[in-house]
Amino acid sequence: MISSYSDLIQASRSQQEAQRLLFVFCRAELPDDASAEERAAFERGEGGALTPVICVDKTPDEAPDFEALAEESRATGQPWDVVFVAAMSGRGGTPPSTDEAQQPLTMMVESIRLGHISNYLPLDSQGNAVSLG
Repeated sequence: MISSYSDLIQASRSQQEAQRLLFVFCRAELPDDASAEERAAFERGEGGALTPVICVDKTPDEAPDFEALAEESRATGQPWDVVFVAAMSGRGGTPPSTDEAQQPLTMMVESIRLGHISNYLPLDSQGNAVSLG
């Protein structure tokens, strides 16, 4: 069971094939047409829509700890609330290239925009796995 970013890195390094991790950082936003109930829930930190604001791919060695990854994301100036992570397996001991990751990363962004998040690991701003319902 993966409950944190460090668990994810450890699991990715234990795979038979080298991995490339896909990251989509999202901000929680309240839709313009939100009801009063939805607005109140959002004020309590519940609900809202997740909007992708940053996406990047890295090998586990390029992002060995969450603090460095989060700091790099902050340098973009884009605030975020949750990051979704997926992994791609390489071949012959070589991780997929950034070029090979581009289409799956684009598909991941679109999937998240549509609310299809069950295939991804959501992490909070501290690198802990969260449950989104």
